[in-house]
Amino acid sequence: MNATLALYTMRAPSPNDPVEQHPVIGLIGMGEMGRMYAHRLSAAGWRRIHVCDLPQNAEKLSRDMQGVPGVTAHVDGHGVARIADVLLYNVEAEHIARVVAQFGPSTRVGAIVGGQTSVKAPERDAFEKYLPEDTHIVSVHSLHGPTVNPEGQPLVIITHRAPDWATNVVEAILTPLRSRHIRLTYDEHDLVTANTQAVTHAAFLSMGTAWSSQGEYPWEGGAGLFVGGIETVKVNIAIRIYSNKWHVYAGLAILNPIARSQIAQFARSSTELFQLMISGAEDALRERVHRARHAVFGPGSATPDVAAVPLLQEDVLDQFQLGNANSNGRRTSLKMAPENSHLSLLAMVDCWAALNINPFAHLAVAATPIFRLWIGIAQTLFLNEPRLERAIVAAVRDVTYRANDLEFVVAARGWAQCVAHGSFELYERRFAETAQFFEPRFEEATRVGGSMIRAVMEK
Repeated sequence: MNATLALYTMRAPSPNDPVEQHPVIGLIGMGEMGRMYAHRLSAAGWRRIHVCDLPQNAEKLSRDMQGVPGVTAHVDGHGVARIADVLLYNVEAEHIARVVAQFGPSTRVGAIVGGQTSVKAPERDAFEKYLPEDTHIVSVHSLHGPTVNPEGQPLVIITHRAPDWATNVVEAILTPLRSRHIRLTYDEHDLVTANTQAVTHAAFLSMGTAWSSQGEYPWEGGAGLFVGGIETVKVNIAIRIYSNKWHVYAGLAILNPIARSQIAQFARSSTELFQLMISGAEDALRERVHRARHAVFGPGSATPDVAAVPLLQEDVLDQFQLGNANSNGRRTSLKMAPENSHLSLLAMVDCWAALNINPFAHLAVAATPIFRLWIGIAQTLFLNEPRLERAIVAAVRDVTYRANDLEFVVAARGWAQCVAHGSFELYERRFAETAQFFEPRFEEATRVGGSMIRAVMEK
């Protein structure tokens, strides 16, 4: 063990320590999340941060890091791994094995190594296979995007092959992020992320694909169909997801077996509910929706007291619509919009019920802002008996949203098939096609969506 880490077997490090006593922090992979970590750790006072990205990005990375106190850029991961006391791989899950195989042998003796992948099973396998046995493994995962303020957000800490002092060192280094530290195992992490992110992302991806297939921005339709509190979340979050990198969601969906099965069930729920709608089976649809409501939100749910407490205030959401005011200079309100079948929400709750998933189990532990919003609008629909009944009636009798619902079902099945085939190439192509449609609105959606998330989280 080197002298620096030996010092911290007795106490946790601090940015206030003499610089020569700071642990050398290594970051391999400088995408958006890697850069966020580098900038925030530097701002906190850590002064021995060494980073690298792909060799072809080395020159640009060096320029970008000039003027960032304490950050040194390297050409490749060998230069970082051989000097880092604490090393984090900020690499996509589908590439983690190749990257660790390449740079793992250069890892410093006694170093603490972790990863930021969204799916931990491949990361664990890569570390166990390619890291020297005289290294420690403490992985992490910030359960939010790089543009979200990490303060108060869940940060998973996974102690896999390490003594307690090593975990304490990692937590101390990341304390300046001011996130909530959640201790999990690799397996628990993959279960939590599947339950809180995988199907949620699939739902928003399907909505975006459906809207782009119709060739019209949902909030600008002549009928003003997608306005008001629930629609505010649907539209803003869907576009916000498409403004991010495709690989952020692909690895989580394709490489996590739990996620794959959940996405398949979501597609089945969407299809079967739509079949009841178009066949006019109103009573059967009502019975199925009520059964799902009872399982997820009712007295028969796993956490009835928590499920009955509304997470969102719709008047807050109503402040964050996209697009321009109408001809009278006023935004369309929820009361002016036609009744919506809310197929995506009906399918989501039906999926949770079918898989015996309690969405509230992980809410306080590791829920992302997007997941919190998703549960919140599901509550907004399902806990309001008159609104839920209007949605059921509209689903069967009103064809206003029928074309959109059809496109949504096709999109949900398409995403499920893509994930089932395990094709990153197909996933990227589907994602890029929809993202291109919404690209002119990314800046607006990111700004409005960010403000909406902050307002909701503060309530």
